[in-house]
Amino acid sequence: MKVGIPKERRSNEHRVGATPKTVKRLIKQGFEVIIETKAGENANIKDSEFENSGATIIGSAKQLYADADIILKVQAFTDEEIDLMHKDQVSLSYLNPGQNEALLQKLADKGVNAIAMDAIPRISRAQKMDVLSSMANIAGYRSVIEGANLYGKFLNGQITAAGKVDPAKVLVIGAGVAGLAAIGTAKSLGAIVRAFDTRMEVAEQIESMGAQFLTVDIEEDGSTDSGYSKVMSQAFIDAEMELFKEQAKEVDIIITTAQIPGRNAPKLVLDYHVAAMKPGSVIVDLAASTGGNCVLTKDGEVYQTESGVWIVGKLDQLPQQASQLYGNNLCHLLDDMGKAENFNIDMNDDVVKRAMVTYNGKVNWPPEPLPVSPQKPKTATEEVAIAQAPPEADLAKKKSVKMAITLAIVGAFLYLLGMVAPADFMQHFTVFVLSVFIGWQVIWNVSHSLHTPLMAVTNAISGIIIIGGLLQTTNDISNPMTILAFIAILVASINIVGGFVVTHRMLKMFRK
Repeated sequence: MKVGIPKERRSNEHRVGATPKTVKRLIKQGFEVIIETKAGENANIKDSEFENSGATIIGSAKQLYADADIILKVQAFTDEEIDLMHKDQVSLSYLNPGQNEALLQKLADKGVNAIAMDAIPRISRAQKMDVLSSMANIAGYRSVIEGANLYGKFLNGQITAAGKVDPAKVLVIGAGVAGLAAIGTAKSLGAIVRAFDTRMEVAEQIESMGAQFLTVDIEEDGSTDSGYSKVMSQAFIDAEMELFKEQAKEVDIIITTAQIPGRNAPKLVLDYHVAAMKPGSVIVDLAASTGGNCVLTKDGEVYQTESGVWIVGKLDQLPQQASQLYGNNLCHLLDDMGKAENFNIDMNDDVVKRAMVTYNGKVNWPPEPLPVSPQKPKTATEEVAIAQAPPEADLAKKKSVKMAITLAIVGAFLYLLGMVAPADFMQHFTVFVLSVFIGWQVIWNVSHSLHTPLMAVTNAISGIIIIGGLLQTTNDISNPMTILAFIAILVASINIVGGFVVTHRMLKMFRK
C-alpha cells in the first residue's frame, strides 16, 4: 500500500503530515511512502531528508493523489484536493466535522473513507493517537514563551545590584493539556502562577505543579464523562466573571485555553476585564481559531489595544516539533488498523468507528457518545452499606477492644500452659511469643511514603533478621550458629541495600 503526504495548501499552515523519522516508521509498517515535492518546506524539512529516509518524491499533487491508497494530511481538504481524490481512498487529517457538514458530504460523495484526527475519542487506549492533546501540549508551552516575549520583563523575581525585580504573575484559565503545559512552563521560568478551571478534579493537578488553584464560593462542578467542561449556571458564571475582574487587576499575563469541540469557544475575558489590566500586560488566547475566549481576540493577529494590553491570536506552531508529534499520532493509528499487511477498517473498533466520519459513501457523523471513564453505578445495597458505614472513631474503638481481647486470650493461654510446662520451656516460649507480637507491630507500622508497602515490610523484616543474627554471633567462627548468623546478616543486608537502590532510582525519575 502507498501512503501519500501532500503539501499543505493553506498559507498559514506550516506543519506537514510526516517527518523523516515517521517516514522510516511507516516503511517499517510495510507502507510505500510518496511525498509531494516541497511538502516539508515550511517545517524546515528538505526533500533530500525525506529521500534519505526512504520516501519517493512526487512532482505534482495530481499524481500523488492518484497513486496513494492512504493520504496523511494536517488541515482539511480543499475542493481542489477533493477533486483529485478517488473512491475507497483513506484519508487521515483534521476535518472539524462538527462545523464542516458540507465538506463531509463532498468526501462521502467522492467515496473517500475519511478519518477526522480531531474526532479521536478521549479514552485511555486512544491517548497515543490524540492529536488534540499533542498539539495542545505544544500550544501551552508556546503561549508562555510568546507571552513572556511581549511582556518585556523577567518572569522570575531577581535581586540584583541594580535593584529588585518582582516575579510576573500568570493566570491560566482552563487546566486541560494546554493549560497544564502552560502552568509547567510558566512555573519553570519562575513566575507566580494561578489557574482556574470549573472541574474540581483538576485542583490537585494544578497544586501539584506549584500553581495556586482559584475557585469561586459556589459549590458547582463542571466535570463531565466526555472529559470536557459543561455549561455552568448563571450564578456560577457571574461569580467567575467577578473573579476574573479581580485577577485582571493583578496579573501580568492571562492565558486562556477553553474550547468545546464542534462549538465556538466560550467568552471568558470580556472588555471590562481587558480594561482592568495594566498597560503592557498580555492575553494569549489559545482558542482564537474557534472564536476566542477573549471578546477582543482577532484570529491570526497579534495587536495592542488602546489601553496598552497585548492580545495574541496567533502562535508559532513550532512546525517541525508539531509535525513529529502529529506524525507519531498518525503512525499509532495505522498500527491499530493493522499496518500495511493487514490494513482493515474495523467499524466495531471504538476509535475507528467514531473517527471515521465518512465511510462507504455515507456520512458517519455525529457518532454515538462514548464516556471517557464510565463509572459503574452503585447498587442500592452498596449505597445502604456506605450510608450505614461506622465512623472512623467507632472503628478505632472496636480495633482497640479486639486487640485487648486477643492479648487476654494469649495471656490466659500462657498461664494455663505454665501450670503444666517446665520452667525453662516457659521462659523461652514467652520470649518467642512476645517477639512475634512486637515484630508484627514493628513491621506493619513502617511508613512507606517513599517506596512501596512491600519494600517497606521486607526492609523491616530484614532489619529484624540482622539484629537477630548479630545477637547469635560469637567469637568462634567455626560455630555453626555463627556461620548461619553471618549468612543471614549478609542476605538481609543485600535485600536492604537493594531496596534503597531501587527507591533511589525511582525517585530519580521524578527529578529534573
